Amino acid sequence: MARYELRFKPSVLNDLRGLPPAEVRRILARIDALRDEPRAQGAEKLWIQDRYRVRIGNCRMLYIVLDTERVVEIVKIGHLREVYR
Repeated sequence: MARYELRFKPSVLNDLRGLPPAEVRRILARIDALRDEPRAQGAEKLWIQDRYRVRIGNCRMLYIVLDTERVVEIVKIGHLREVYR
């Protein structure tokens, strides 16, 4: 099975800078896992937007899956109280 390509919005780097290093390592491991299975267990589709969310500790990661292009685009990463704003 072909792996998905990862793309990041430019703001994602800023999102990661404010997080503790241990949390960033867990997030990066989860991002790498999205290459093989973007809709893995724990990923939920947001009903209003065409995005998915994954919970990683106290953080949430929002991303878009483009199946025709085999791309996963990471849109936002942040604390659960801030990520949906």
